[in-house]
Amino acid sequence: MPDTILPMFEVHTIPAFNDNYIWLIGQTDSPFVAVIDPGDPEPVIEALRLHGKQLNAILITHHHSDHIGGIRTLLERSPVPVYGPAGEDIPALSHPLREGDTVTLEHHGLELHVIDTPGHTSGHICYLLENSLFCGDTLFAGGCGRLFEGSPEQMHHSLSKISALPADTQIYCAHEYTEDNLKFARIVEPNNPDILARQQQVQSQRQQDLATVPSTLSVELKTNPFLRSSQAVVREAAERFAGHPLNSEVAVFATVRHWKDTLD
Repeated sequence: MPDTILPMFEVHTIPAFNDNYIWLIGQTDSPFVAVIDPGDPEPVIEALRLHGKQLNAILITHHHSDHIGGIRTLLERSPVPVYGPAGEDIPALSHPLREGDTVTLEHHGLELHVIDTPGHTSGHICYLLENSLFCGDTLFAGGCGRLFEGSPEQMHHSLSKISALPADTQIYCAHEYTEDNLKFARIVEPNNPDILARQQQVQSQRQQDLATVPSTLSVELKTNPFLRSSQAVVREAAERFAGHPLNSEVAVFATVRHWKDTLD
């Protein structure tokens, strides 16, 4: 699977389980990397060997097992710092993080800025590295995470923070859900040409076994119904599903999220 190479750092894609993505990040030409959300240690260990890299940090977005399951095995091989949300139970957490904190990775020269994004879980965080957002299960390509612990108000607020980032922000989410998400997006907005074009592109990518992640925020704003609660066409579709008027963007978001939940 091809890697994304950026001016000052590189991101290596590690597929895991059926549809997870784990990310290795590091400064170009440096032997050191950090890993984001290592739910499964074995593909991480193999990727380190393949790329000739040394692990020196673990970054966690939230506490679900498919994001933290590899921590202890990796620490047995490399006793490195573990960064993660202060509000969640993360194994071996050494550096609890909250909104506004900055993670400066030793030997990398890289700084990641922490954004609180509760909704999927109560303490979920995202990491912003230059123009790249590692957003775990908050925002997906074409979708968003289920509300397991947070409220619609919290998730809508979290997504609004992401929506306010620069349009060229690269969106590194943790799952390959794009094809399914866009099927739902077409149900909400059947006449949106951007969704149709993206759906065709994604189908072609998946037929070639290519990752559809990262996406860009500009694409998400045009095609992701969970970022489009302010659009009249999305509100009208949500009202038809709900069977009554919806008087706020949060109500539209909550209805669209419930709508998708009924189809999953």
